[in-house]
Amino acid sequence: MDQLDQTSQNYSLTAAGQRNKVLRNTMWLLALSLLPTIAGAWVGMATGITAGLRGFVGFAVFIVGLLAFQAAIFKFRNSSTGVFILMAFTFFMGLMLSRLLGYVMGMSNGTTLVMNAFASTAGVFAVMATLATVIKRDLSGMGKWLFAGMIAIVIAAAINLFFGSSLMMLALTALSTILFSFYMLYDLKNIIDGGETNYIVAATHLYIDIFAVFQNLLAIFGIFGGDD
Repeated sequence: MDQLDQTSQNYSLTAAGQRNKVLRNTMWLLALSLLPTIAGAWVGMATGITAGLRGFVGFAVFIVGLLAFQAAIFKFRNSSTGVFILMAFTFFMGLMLSRLLGYVMGMSNGTTLVMNAFASTAGVFAVMATLATVIKRDLSGMGKWLFAGMIAIVIAAAINLFFGSSLMMLALTALSTILFSFYMLYDLKNIIDGGETNYIVAATHLYIDIFAVFQNLLAIFGIFGGDD
């Protein structure tokens, strides 16, 4: 009986160590991914390469690029190639962010708005990381509801491209901020509980959550706090 208890304890320690390793590697890779994002945003703003990506064209390029990169990352998730693809993906996301970033930075208080959006995003991440460590309940069931919500928002956003409703866009931006904040909690909890064991995939999911929250908050701050 003592031997079984010792074996069980050793297994638990090994599993905990593995989860901590995945979490640590995920955070390092997530921090590293910010560099290509900044580079992509700078290139986009400096060259204006994304200036023509408006309306449905910009929406389509973003969705296709997002899905293609995610598929490639998942395919090469168990090799160093996956890391390089992730870095290319975050550069692409920086390019996609450059139009909004350039618009906000063109305001007299643009730098302050960007810093506020960054600080707010960091605050959301800190809150969700704390909740993920405190909550003992299994949150895996949230996944299907979050995914359904995300699909609904994407479809509504695509429809709104034809109507051009500013009110609808603002509502979807606010809902998307809430949705991806909870996605952040879900993905962090999934790593902590050992549901996600691949740090490349884990970093990709958290990156998308953080990017979405930052982009949405930046848009909201630009709408309500921008000074021309």
